[in-house]
Amino acid sequence: MAKCPCVYIVANERNGTLYVGVTANLAARAYQHREGQVPGFTKRYGCKRLVWYEPHDEMIAAIAREKQLKAGSRKNKIALIEAANPLWRDLYPDLAI
Repeated sequence: MAKCPCVYIVANERNGTLYVGVTANLAARAYQHREGQVPGFTKRYGCKRLVWYEPHDEMIAAIAREKQLKAGSRKNKIALIEAANPLWRDLYPDLAI
């Protein structure tokens, strides 16, 4: 996947701890989470599995969507994940790096 603004969710396991983030380079950012290179929440809770992402044309739109998701309920985040990825499969291998 070429550089493109994306909102994403990483998890430590199915129905586990969720983290919502935004990035301009999803493949690089997902790799950082997988390898524990990002200090803070995701490293502390082992959120390494990319379970959902949504590309945007512009970063400002991606940031607005990230804020919307972070303000929303856990139930809504899980519904987004399960609609697109019902098995909570790690999507990182699917990214064209």
